[in-house]
Amino acid sequence: MSDTVDFARLRHHGDVEARPGLLDFAVNVQGSAPPEWLRQRLAAGLADLGRYPSADDELAARSAVAARHGRTADEVLPLAGGAEGFALLPRLQPRLAAVVHPSFTEPELAFREAGVPVTRVVLEPPYILDPALIPEAADLVVLGNPTNPTSVLHPAATLRALRRPGRIVVVDEAFADAVPGEPESLAAGSAPDVLVLRSLTKTWALAGLRCGYLLGPVPLLQRLARSRPHWPLGTLQLTAITATAEPHAVAEAEARAHDLARHRAHMIERLTAIGIDVHTPAAAPFLLLHHPAGARLREHLIEQGIAVRRADTFPGLGPDHLRVAVRPAADVDRLVHAIQTATDDLSLPVVPLGERATTV
Repeated sequence: MSDTVDFARLRHHGDVEARPGLLDFAVNVQGSAPPEWLRQRLAAGLADLGRYPSADDELAARSAVAARHGRTADEVLPLAGGAEGFALLPRLQPRLAAVVHPSFTEPELAFREAGVPVTRVVLEPPYILDPALIPEAADLVVLGNPTNPTSVLHPAATLRALRRPGRIVVVDEAFADAVPGEPESLAAGSAPDVLVLRSLTKTWALAGLRCGYLLGPVPLLQRLARSRPHWPLGTLQLTAITATAEPHAVAEAEARAHDLARHRAHMIERLTAIGIDVHTPAAAPFLLLHHPAGARLREHLIEQGIAVRRADTFPGLGPDHLRVAVRPAADVDRLVHAIQTATDDLSLPVVPLGERATTV
């Protein structure tokens, strides 16, 4: 099957679409820089860059994350960004990896490049997972929660139902801290066959620093960490992981999640009012849109100075799908105006309210 896979599409990410000067709806990072208190913590660490990261630095990061999730420190593996976690997964040597789509493509790419057999489980709208769709032969399953790009939040009970003897379940919770209360997260529960991946990129605007971590049972984390290079994370990365796991930061992330929920509700209302299909319910800091002329609309938006994420690189979606980050009202006003301009100037179709599907 690998000879039919478009690796270029699996490697595509929204950052290449967010070109300088464009209003960025393509990337899900919140803000252009970390908050001031976090910048100060990182700046204070500059004085220590002449020494190598120490075991104490790593232990501090693991301990802070463990306290944040009610785990033990040895159940935490700090990562140089969530993407590193996916790159490590082939070390588990699954016989067959099942990847639930539409979803983030890095896990599938990592498996295929390592020669691991992959089966795609492509969900149809409304993109709700039935555990019975996973082949019994799959001894490793990967899915996102909430899922990129559909913004679907799967119930924790559904995720637990994926467990089987001899199977490892990997849950990508890169956007879980953007969901108020993190109601369906598996981060706080220890299980011998479940790995949970977290990213700090989005909420804390740390895309350029590459910070994240894995949570899971010690035997699996040891297999993943084997043969990693010495000092896999730098001092500033460990500082950021420690700082963002502290109670004041967790409270701030929760407040940000509530703000995002309000912005998302407003954005859904504005977009649906002008004839754009928005997949709902949505739980993440982005929305999946459907428009019959999605590819043309995206090009028009670029001409209007707005970047949105093409979604046809996600298995199961086509050129009539787009993903947009949740943004404040003023930015949404610009997006809505540009879409209306496209509808008028390019004669793009408008879907009447009575004919619009409730899901894409």
